[in-house]
Amino acid sequence: MSSLSRELVFLILQFLDEEKFKETVHKLEQESGFYFNMKYFEDEVINGNWDEVERYLGGFTKVDDNRYSMKIFFEIRKQKYLEALDKHDRSKAVEILVKDLKVFASFNEELFKEITQLLTLENFRENEQLSKYGDTKSARAIMLVELKKLIEANPLFRDKLQFPNLKSSRLRTLINQSLNWQHQLCKNPRPNPDIKTLFVDHSCGQPNGARAPSPANNPLLGSTIPKPGGFPPIGAQIGAHGPFQPAPTPVAPLAGWMSNPPAVTHPSASGGAIGFGTPTNPAAMLKHPRTPSTANPSMDYPSGDSDHLSKRPRPVGLSEEVNLPMNMMPATYPQSHSYPQDDFHKAVARTLSQGSAPMSMDFHPVQQTLLLVGTNVGDIGLWDVGTKEKLAVRNFKVWELGKCSMALQAGLVKDPTVSVNRIIWSPDGTLFGKMPQVVFLFLHSRWQCSNVIFCSKGVAYSRHIVQIYSYHGGDDIRQHLEIDAHVGGVNDIAFAHPNKQLCIITCGDDKTIKVWEATSGTKQFTFEGHEAPVYSVCPHYKENIQFIFSTALDGKIKAWLYDNLGSRVDYDAPGHWCTTMAYSADGSRLFSCGTSKDGESHLVEWNESEGAVKRTYQGFRKRSMGVVQFDTTRNRFLAAGDEFVIKIWDMDNTSLLTTIEADGGLPASPRIRFNKEGTLLAVSTVDNGIKVLANADGVRLLRTLENRSFDASRSASETVTKSLINPLTAAAAAAAAAAATSSGTAAPSAITAMNGDSRSLVDVKPRITDESMDKSKVWKLMEIADTTQCRSLKLGDNHRTTKISRLIYTNSGVAILALASNAIHLLWKWSRNERNSTGKATASVSPQLWQPPSGILMTNDIIDNNPEEAVHCFALSKNDSYVMSASGGKISLFNMMTFKTMTTFMPPPPAATFLAFHPQDNNIIAIGMDDSTIQIYNVRIDEVKSKLRGHSKKITGLAFSNVLNVLVSSGADAQICVWNTDGWERQRSRFLQIPSGRPTSNILDTRVQFHQDQLHCLVVHETQIAIYDASKLEPVKQWPVRENSSPITHATFSCDSQLIYASFLDATVCIFSASSLKLQCRILPASYLPPNISSNVHPVVVAAHPSEANQFALGLTDGTVYVMEPLESDRKWGNPPPVENGSTSNLSTPPNGVSSSDQPER
Repeated sequence: MSSLSRELVFLILQFLDEEKFKETVHKLEQESGFYFNMKYFEDEVINGNWDEVERYLGGFTKVDDNRYSMKIFFEIRKQKYLEALDKHDRSKAVEILVKDLKVFASFNEELFKEITQLLTLENFRENEQLSKYGDTKSARAIMLVELKKLIEANPLFRDKLQFPNLKSSRLRTLINQSLNWQHQLCKNPRPNPDIKTLFVDHSCGQPNGARAPSPANNPLLGSTIPKPGGFPPIGAQIGAHGPFQPAPTPVAPLAGWMSNPPAVTHPSASGGAIGFGTPTNPAAMLKHPRTPSTANPSMDYPSGDSDHLSKRPRPVGLSEEVNLPMNMMPATYPQSHSYPQDDFHKAVARTLSQGSAPMSMDFHPVQQTLLLVGTNVGDIGLWDVGTKEKLAVRNFKVWELGKCSMALQAGLVKDPTVSVNRIIWSPDGTLFGKMPQVVFLFLHSRWQCSNVIFCSKGVAYSRHIVQIYSYHGGDDIRQHLEIDAHVGGVNDIAFAHPNKQLCIITCGDDKTIKVWEATSGTKQFTFEGHEAPVYSVCPHYKENIQFIFSTALDGKIKAWLYDNLGSRVDYDAPGHWCTTMAYSADGSRLFSCGTSKDGESHLVEWNESEGAVKRTYQGFRKRSMGVVQFDTTRNRFLAAGDEFVIKIWDMDNTSLLTTIEADGGLPASPRIRFNKEGTLLAVSTVDNGIKVLANADGVRLLRTLENRSFDASRSASETVTKSLINPLTAAAAAAAAAAATSSGTAAPSAITAMNGDSRSLVDVKPRITDESMDKSKVWKLMEIADTTQCRSLKLGDNHRTTKISRLIYTNSGVAILALASNAIHLLWKWSRNERNSTGKATASVSPQLWQPPSGILMTNDIIDNNPEEAVHCFALSKNDSYVMSASGGKISLFNMMTFKTMTTFMPPPPAATFLAFHPQDNNIIAIGMDDSTIQIYNVRIDEVKSKLRGHSKKITGLAFSNVLNVLVSSGADAQICVWNTDGWERQRSRFLQIPSGRPTSNILDTRVQFHQDQLHCLVVHETQIAIYDASKLEPVKQWPVRENSSPITHATFSCDSQLIYASFLDATVCIFSASSLKLQCRILPASYLPPNISSNVHPVVVAAHPSEANQFALGLTDGTVYVMEPLESDRKWGNPPPVENGSTSNLSTPPNGVSSSDQPER
């Protein structure tokens, strides 16, 4: 629940109390869990109303939540038991003993036995410990003092014991302000309006009870007034606990975008912007709504998400963005608004001749140089932009003409002209869809911009189909589905994951939106409500709420949940014609671009909390020559094709930033498409071609691919039938680095894939030079034995740390954060300069050990004077602004800018041993404990939501999969467990296969980490490295440590999941090919450690760079950190070892049984 929804509950509580609804007040206190009324609790305890006491407590805590809660319930039930004994009611006492007190036997069996023995005494005061027990009244009073102390000490009651300081009748005041605002908007306001109902918006001159026209639709007021059907985020109705619920049909526009459908329906209470809607979703997501007042209509309403983090005594809510990169806190690093020319795509890096006019383009979501193109003659082409090679061409044909409608068959006979209306990749890059259309009248083209969706639009008078292909790498494109989707044209297509199932969303001339299951093509939903052909769709999700925006040719915007309750929004878009909507890559900002019938174009950003236009971008001509198409990139820039150029805006500035001519040759309204990381920009040309523009990082990316392509052609070691690592997939990491460098924002880590945008990298066919060559004789293990064979950089530290316990790169790749065994954090930052143009971490330039001007250190809370023995853990926010960390004591939240401790929580016991953020909700953290439990903790409300039990020893690893919707845990018991993230039930568990006779030394507790595909999991133990199929929890590949060899100390995937970096007790570092778990490179200690160093010094932790696949860092037992990279001349850590029979198993299709790598001695 958002902070404003929480505040609304307090306002309702105040109102109910003022109106003397006493029972309802306490019921709402208990159900909401926001305010614990100590006075009411005291009265119930003194009066001995034990059932009500426990019921009321149950809204805030359960018996087994923590030791404080257990003690509270025990004291209450013990008192109830003693009172029954004092009344000589033996049967009642036995009932209490069996039903209420037996639950504590598992925690203290001796105490339970002693309590049971009281039944044998004539007077329980004969027991020495109860000899001073007085009468019932005094005993209750004494117990109440103890209960109050326990409640005040219980972290679950933190910030719930004080009612906010509100002015009297605050809710009435806000309603009056709303009515005054509505009255101001009346066309003919009366001096003394007679307001008799709140069920409809006020309007002077309307009959009582009639629905007044929305003030936002008054054309005299302009477009800046917040509109009732406006754009607060989904589920944002502030009436989350109001008395009324909307009827399912007709569904009125709501104050928020929408909410989950109610279970019980009542007549609609209000459709106005300040109405009392009732979402059943408890995670309502209202962000910074505005309450107009007569004094200053534009004044921000105070939000619980304000910047006063340092003033809060408890963990605070994290910001609610879900897509990558997810900002954890409102505070962010300051950003500069001066742009180096390297940021812009000025260079024409590639010119591709398609042969027919491109109508739709889309870059592969992972392989950043793989471009899919659909044309005006129905062809689709697949380009490798890096090598300028067209990998595949498919001409249009109807796959099963007999199953198509007669209208479509007749249209094909009458006029066989076909155009690809829209082409897109699925989120994982394994499917793509196109919309071929029979063109009788081609009116215009348009593009939809999002990090997932792009399309072009044509209008036709025929029934149209959607074709879905599956992609298997290289030129392997296969027919998957053909759907007869709409009557008339299919105008847009998108992929989404409602209910954890990949679906296809289409819209068309028949005024409907349809949702299809992507595997079988089964229709799931049909959304009706538009009064004109539906022009575009934009699926999105926030906090597990999936929804779809749609726009129609009459300029209407509607929003839909995946149900049958109708649209939740009815709103007018600027231009009132062809409009597309798109979120920024991180999902936090909403934009739209539209062109009217008169050629007027509008590019705007929406204020989601108001449903009003936040800013309108300037720079369009009065009469555009076509429908303007736009795109967003790197959460920073907007781009649109207009006037034969590409126009660029800063998202935060309405003035045109720059234009790109691309050396001329562009159409009036060119189609444009950025790759995911924003390093490349594809643009259509007038000569039926495509120009690929690149910024500085894109140029470097393409040059890297050219060099690798040259190496592949001359290196016999890479002439396998299917390359183990596609140069395109390897380029994904470099592209991620380039995007983060140029934008100054966090590049999404391929390892974590927190927004579900994880990819399954596929094998492709290489350029074969000599199939007959004996590969086993050519390939040679790369061994690095001295400092001249690689680049290593020792990071300086003046804090005299003794051991690096945890190590991680920041998500932006510009810094390394370490947690030492003395509970102190160390942060090394690289700067952008002449020697380091990217500003990213590198072994070629020394960073600065960074500290804020205050000189303070980020130091964890410790419970004794020997933090060396504690278990250390941390988790970093996705925008690199905050780190959550623990070293045996309380969990601390630090600001990475100031190093200040924002808050501490969860004092031991038990102590935290591992931390992991939920991929879809930054407020949810999985916390592994040293008592073998996993606590699912809500940071915003400071509450443990679930406690998972299944391990027998401390938790040593946690990893979320956003594709499988599971949490995988590992423990010191060598057990792996899989938990469903919906109900947190354990799905399956498995113990590691420890080699028999091999003693373990607990050097490394079992760790888990998901592959980039989010389907396979790396499991690391001192005796082995293994890849598991997480859905079945079965091993796919395994590399055991040979007997008498040094054990593994740590291992991790590279950022592209193509390599595994592993460190060993003898200070050797081994690099494995992830697809085969075969040793590819061995780095000996002499290559990076100084001579004469103690033999006890070795790496204990390895961290992979988030976007440079061949860079990693080592944290050592002597407190030093080393950054490791291959030589410039090598560019990589050796070549993948050859694979028997000319192929290697793809992790996406595990082989039967476990494949153990046959490796040379390490």
